[in-house]
Amino acid sequence: MLEQVELTQEQAVLLAPFLRLLISTFLLVVAILILRAVSARFIRKNVSTADLRAKWLVQSRNAFILLLMLGLVLIWGEELRTLALSVVAIAVALVVATKELILCLIGAMLRAGSSAFDIGDRIQIKEYRGDVIDHNPLTTTLLEVGPGKVSNQLTGRVLTIPNALFVTDAVVNETPNAKYLFHVIIIPFKRDHNWQGARDAMLQAAKRECAPYAEEARRYLVRFSAQRGLEPPSVEPRITIQVPAPEEIHLIMRLPVPSSRRVSVEQAILSDVMEGNFSVKKEPTASAQVDV
Repeated sequence: MLEQVELTQEQAVLLAPFLRLLISTFLLVVAILILRAVSARFIRKNVSTADLRAKWLVQSRNAFILLLMLGLVLIWGEELRTLALSVVAIAVALVVATKELILCLIGAMLRAGSSAFDIGDRIQIKEYRGDVIDHNPLTTTLLEVGPGKVSNQLTGRVLTIPNALFVTDAVVNETPNAKYLFHVIIIPFKRDHNWQGARDAMLQAAKRECAPYAEEARRYLVRFSAQRGLEPPSVEPRITIQVPAPEEIHLIMRLPVPSSRRVSVEQAILSDVMEGNFSVKKEPTASAQVDV
């Protein structure tokens, strides 16, 4: 019995501030209604013009509504502040918990707005590379192509990547939208291999493969550059040399190819070069020495 009485007293203590707020609110509303009625009666009795009377009635009503709202803010200010802090805390927790989902939705909007790729395009983002077969607001599905970044064979695996990656990482669209483009072929050699002979063989194979379409490719690429205000590039196959390590040499070839024949042209050139014997560099014959 005593516990029930104590519990009732505790509830009364907790409810007392709330009751005071309710009473204050009730008194405020009653006071506003009384003042509103008195002012309306005064306006109707003392303002003779109908237009002016309607104007004053509307303005007085709006003034009393504003006064009521200001009074409610003053009465419930502390509770409203506590409620606002709680709402902010809930909103922050919600954003933190759903951050990845929000990023996925933003990535989907970014993809749609930029037209970065479409179904059927071959893309690469981070270490993921493949043909796009499906996309939705949260994920994008790829048929993986690999292994590595230079192979063009389907691996048979299906990749489902979150659209959040489109917000933080660059997307490479490997599907060409031009008739001709430049293609790069890299062949590594050891320093003691006959890489000079391999370089000559690469140039000969590239010129032979490019000969049927070289002039058309030149006109197309010159027109493409002129439309975008760029310097017209040279379409002749060229090879540059890089030394990534003290004992290695990379032959890097750039040549124009039809966008639909990149793989076939590359394989033809690689086959010609690999058929040659460039494994060991020939040493010059030493001249005989004669003792006097």
